[in-house]
Amino acid sequence: MAIPVPRRARFTFGRSVMALILREMTSTYGRSPGGYVWAILEPIAGVFVFTAVLSYITRNPPLGDNFPLFFATGILTFTFYQTTSANVGNAIRYSRPLLSYPNVTFVDAIVARLLLNVLTQLMITILVLGGILIAYDLHQLIDYVAIFEAIAMTVVFGTCVGLVNCYLMSMFSLWPFIWAVVNRPLFLISGIFYLIDNLPEGPRDALMWNPLAHMISKMREGLYVEYDAIHVSQVYVYGVSLVLGALGMLLLYRFHRTLLDEGA
Repeated sequence: MAIPVPRRARFTFGRSVMALILREMTSTYGRSPGGYVWAILEPIAGVFVFTAVLSYITRNPPLGDNFPLFFATGILTFTFYQTTSANVGNAIRYSRPLLSYPNVTFVDAIVARLLLNVLTQLMITILVLGGILIAYDLHQLIDYVAIFEAIAMTVVFGTCVGLVNCYLMSMFSLWPFIWAVVNRPLFLISGIFYLIDNLPEGPRDALMWNPLAHMISKMREGLYVEYDAIHVSQVYVYGVSLVLGALGMLLLYRFHRTLLDEGA
């Protein structure tokens, strides 16, 4: 005869995740002036800074004829990855005081931060892209499947990078600074303000080893009917993500007690 699972235990995970999400919302957005407004204004500012600078260098963007839309597809995708990996990476460090409670696990903390970040970035992406389309009266034929595939790759890759960093950031106090330095060149080599397909074969193939280049190219395919992202490989992105995610979860499950008791 099967032993029934108590109703209270059955919903512990959901309650813990929801409580952590509410705490995250309050601490991240509720205590700063403007809250979510600043999260939306930051990518908008980036888009228009690039627009102001590069419109003096060239008359037309590499795709289409609207600079803000072209830059938004790159900046929003990069920001989506960056915030996802950062929020997952800091999950244990940020929630360590709460992880001493028996009903709260490090998985709860990771899932809570991931869900809130994904929902926030989705809202920002929709508002910024929608705002540009409306403000400039652009009549783009949108491939929603391609956009979904780009966002899915971004979420999965950002999460898996974050899992590895969650261990490293929790164990080594210097790793956040090292990672910031290592991660910074990605902004230049991911194709945010240029089209990787337009580069010669050698540099193009080298840059496509960067998974972020695949996500940005796929996002642009969804918003530009004339663009075919033939060099994008979802298998490659998910393969790299699977290796990183498996390594991260293995380290976290193996050493999570050490991270809570002796971590950085």
